[in-house]
Amino acid sequence: MAPVYRDGDVVMVAPGAPIRRGDRVVVKTTEGEVLAKELARRTAKQVELRSLNPEHPDRVFAASQVAWIARIVWASQ
Repeated sequence: MAPVYRDGDVVMVAPGAPIRRGDRVVVKTTEGEVLAKELARRTAKQVELRSLNPEHPDRVFAASQVAWIARIVWASQ
């Protein structure tokens, strides 16, 4: 089972690290929303994210809606 992040958890990201399908990532949208998800698929046109928490839906964004994406390399839980 994948970890579920909660308020107060600390995550460390590596903005320059390559990102592959299945990696846990933090995504900031151009609207200012910040999400911790699993990368399901990334193309030139869109980013598909799988929720780590079954209570939250998977999300799909147009690539233009993503301000940045970074791989999670460590988390304190």
